[in-house]
Amino acid sequence: MGLSLPHILIFAVIAILLLGGGRFSNMMGDVAKGVKNFKKGMAEEDSNELTPVTPAKPQLIEGKTAAEIIAEHERQKAAAAAVTATPTPPAPPAA
Repeated sequence: MGLSLPHILIFAVIAILLLGGGRFSNMMGDVAKGVKNFKKGMAEEDSNELTPVTPAKPQLIEGKTAAEIIAEHERQKAAAAAVTATPTPPAPPAA
């Protein structure tokens, strides 16, 4: 049971009656603008591929690069793990 041409036409007429001719035509205009902008964006993307892209300068956080901050965090994490890994002496027996 697929949709045949008469079913689609009846559905379109009901949609136009419910939404009104002006609103329906505005929606179709918006869809057409969206398709046009999509095609324009795809064309711009193709033209951008031809131009070389220069890498961005790394941003500094408190005067450090992200790699330096990550390395410092890893050192702190390793130091904390070493402190918690040392065994604690057993408690003296209760009298």
